[in-house]
Amino acid sequence: MHPTVHGLKLTALLAICQVIDQALDLESALEGVLRIMSEQLSMQRATVTLYDPDTGNLSINASYGLTSEEKRRGVYKLDEGVTGRIFQTGEPYYVPDIDKEPLFLDKTGSRRVKRGMISFIGVPIILHGDPIGVLNVDRLFEDEIGFEEDVDFLKVVATLIGQFLSLNEKILKREAVLKRENTSLKYQISKKSKGPYIVGQSAAMVEVQRQMEKVSPTRATVLLLGESGVGKTLIAQIIHELSERQGHPFIKVNCASIPGNLLESELFGYEKGAFTGASNSRPGRFEEADTGTIFLDEIGELPMGLQAKLLRVLQEKELERLGSNRTRTIDVRILAATNRDLGDLVERGKFRLDLYYRLNVFPVRIPPLRERKEDITALLNHFLKKMAEDYGRIIHFTSTALDALIRYDWPGNVREMQNLIERLVIMSDTDRISLEFLKSYLAPGQTAAVQEVVHFSEETPRYTSLKEFERNEVLAALERNGWIQYKAAEALGLSARQMGYRVKKYGLESMIAEGRAKLRRLKEVGN
Repeated sequence: MHPTVHGLKLTALLAICQVIDQALDLESALEGVLRIMSEQLSMQRATVTLYDPDTGNLSINASYGLTSEEKRRGVYKLDEGVTGRIFQTGEPYYVPDIDKEPLFLDKTGSRRVKRGMISFIGVPIILHGDPIGVLNVDRLFEDEIGFEEDVDFLKVVATLIGQFLSLNEKILKREAVLKRENTSLKYQISKKSKGPYIVGQSAAMVEVQRQMEKVSPTRATVLLLGESGVGKTLIAQIIHELSERQGHPFIKVNCASIPGNLLESELFGYEKGAFTGASNSRPGRFEEADTGTIFLDEIGELPMGLQAKLLRVLQEKELERLGSNRTRTIDVRILAATNRDLGDLVERGKFRLDLYYRLNVFPVRIPPLRERKEDITALLNHFLKKMAEDYGRIIHFTSTALDALIRYDWPGNVREMQNLIERLVIMSDTDRISLEFLKSYLAPGQTAAVQEVVHFSEETPRYTSLKEFERNEVLAALERNGWIQYKAAEALGLSARQMGYRVKKYGLESMIAEGRAKLRRLKEVGN
């Protein structure tokens, strides 16, 4: 190797190592490496092209000497051109004159000037024995310098890049784990500090909580599915509070409650004079939600004409106010909810298929209350406590009234329960709510099935007494929480003292001891 060239390459290699060591993110590191190669070694139009498992193609991830448009055009199939050949064979490739090489495609369009003067070298980026990308450069060679020297140098750089990519991937995975752990901690803090949280520890709602904690730290669009009154708005608010957008706007829009002719101006805003009565300009709800989250409830009611505009906001993060040609860029996370079957609406031509796919990135189904009856007592206690704080009144149910509420199907779900408890607190003359008093508030306007449940009497076979129901609920909470009493108490919304009383009342001490012993044995086997 020419001594001067050797020194230059050693100096460049040291600079590359320093850039990789100090870089804070992948893109800046790769661009720093390519910049050094270009400025110190005259290796022009250097690119790092990586395999994208989502598309199955190779695309330019970092470059130096290419415009953003040229970089965008640099996408290759695995069997396409020189780049595809290097990736598939795992071997370097040298083109003395790109003007005479049929495999050289110049898809970026960056070499239209003086093409005949340019040579090209590409080497694979290898990790654990497999190619993950390609490092390419253009070169103007001096007579005394052989291309083998440059290939050897680029192999070393490609190895460094491969190791950095591997390290970066591990860091991203670790960050994702830490984000999930942080989200879970934030949720527990929210519960203890009277922030928004889910009441109920049924298996179905534990799964909903798990999905929320997983998706909250991301930018993903979430589609909440479930009947009216199951708590979709609360869950959307929790997702916002657990995300990095906490502290920024959380804007709620009910697409069913706003007339179709007003919904467009409500969502996207309008300029002065856009229509009769528009005496001033006004930003829409999307602009109000900029840097935050917008929650579009009852998205299935959105008119077809507005669906195309919403799709553009989802894809491009752009919109125009009514009466304006100015394009505004917004940074908004979209959460949507519906109690309708969007797939059925798509089949009937009432909902756009492309919008459905964009909204349905991360669907979360919230089950109706009738499918999680084990949550009913915890929800009743929650609303009784809330109404005691709001109205200064403490009420309780007789055993038969509570039995009826547990058996009840709650067609209006959690919202119906909250409204019922509030009416009872306001209207009852005593603190003891009997079944007879309860009937008058459940019966009017209810279906035949509701009437059948409400008219439940002592003659109806009682398959599970209230005492048995409570015992089973306490036992299930203990089992879910590793037989630790204070954790089970928190899950049920009880104090440690109340939990201890129930453990003694139902004679569960021996079962707790057996449960803990079983867990210890399983742990020992696992170790």
